[in-house]
Amino acid sequence: MATSRFAPLQRLVISVAVLASFVTFLDGTVVTVALPAISRELGGGITTQQWVVDAYLITLSALILLAGSLSDAYGRVLVMRVGLIAFGVASVAVAAAPDPLVLIIARAAQGAAGALLVPSSLALITATMRSDVQSRAIGVWTAFTTGAQLVGPLLGGLFVDFLSWRFVFLINVLPIGVTLFLLARLKLNERPSGVRVDWISGILCAVGLGAVVFALIEQPNLGWSSPAIWLPGIVGAGLFAWFLVRQQRSSTPLMPISLFRVRDFAWGNLATLFVYAALSLNGFVVGVYLQQGAGLSATAAGLASLPMTILMILVSSRAGSWAGRYGPRIFMTVGPLVMAAGAVMLLLVAEDFDYWWQVLPAMIVMGLGLSLTVAPLTSAILGAIDESRSGIASAVNNAVSRVAGLLVVAMLSTIIGGTLDLAGFHSAAWVTASLLVLGGVVSWIGIRRNPAEEQAAEVAAVPES
Repeated sequence: MATSRFAPLQRLVISVAVLASFVTFLDGTVVTVALPAISRELGGGITTQQWVVDAYLITLSALILLAGSLSDAYGRVLVMRVGLIAFGVASVAVAAAPDPLVLIIARAAQGAAGALLVPSSLALITATMRSDVQSRAIGVWTAFTTGAQLVGPLLGGLFVDFLSWRFVFLINVLPIGVTLFLLARLKLNERPSGVRVDWISGILCAVGLGAVVFALIEQPNLGWSSPAIWLPGIVGAGLFAWFLVRQQRSSTPLMPISLFRVRDFAWGNLATLFVYAALSLNGFVVGVYLQQGAGLSATAAGLASLPMTILMILVSSRAGSWAGRYGPRIFMTVGPLVMAAGAVMLLLVAEDFDYWWQVLPAMIVMGLGLSLTVAPLTSAILGAIDESRSGIASAVNNAVSRVAGLLVVAMLSTIIGGTLDLAGFHSAAWVTASLLVLGGVVSWIGIRRNPAEEQAAEVAAVPES
């Protein structure tokens, strides 16, 4: 891990932050290439595949806001330790699942545990480092955690082909053990702040999102006219709206609306919504189509994204340093547009499949664009918020990215026209490119050229609610 330029405590913080987030991000993507094998053994077709992904994302995205508040209230180290242990237990439950229902419930439990890890780990960095050092650290964190998301399909493919899809979910055991060991060595002066945690808002967010996603996933099977679809959709939307209203009125909100008065935070999260929706859609569709449509093995399908992983590790940390020096706006604009070009290149995929000419060039271009985007995006959003609120700011940004993936996977059947054949794959490529263009345009319009300008005044203007 490239942390030699940091002080010893900073290196330890970065190592803990990377490993704790690694298991969460890895488990979110390692499952992609296992979906066909899961469907073959347990049944359920594309609906089961969507639920295996979205059960994890529902609890992760809905509870990550609550976890950010818990992190600020009780300390990052304690919350992270609880999350690591719970994640390990849930992973074993997923691996032992005898049917789709148990599998989906265990995946939801995994997501809930993962929600405790991401905001706490990134908040460790933002609470202990500032300025250029923080930007470099976020670049390292981004390189390895995003690399976990990208290398996940390869690891998953190897386990599926040579062992079983069940072993895919036991990959976490070793990094969890190492992280718990390093966490015991991390001595930070953290005390409970006594801040009240709004549990009701957490429930409203989780149930509201869950009901909406249920309606989106099951709609192709039952139709919008079915009460089993439109009733949960309406109730879920109402509960989520109630959650938003409660955030405006609560003295200790899970998602302080006041944070969005900070320009870079607001526009950066909007860019996050588009970019991560595109990444989630692309990851799901490529991982499944290369097996079911192109006839590749799970390992070969996982290898398809390896160029993106290599580029992320090589370029992302450097891009974080550039963003700290020149500002994130140009990188957050150019990066998504480059990725959009890569997504369009996936239209070369044809019935006569050839990975080297039809997929590899697209993966290289998308990997370059992603490397330029992610670290500057994270730095722009978290650098706009005061250190004392870093936990909740990190949680909000991570919740936005997970909700983006959650919704786009829930709408998968509509995007691909019901079947992930070649035409459906091409439709997904167009939608992916469109979302990335929107992410680049939003960044150009909203992110400041010089991030230091007016930042202190903006942060001071945000009330401590």
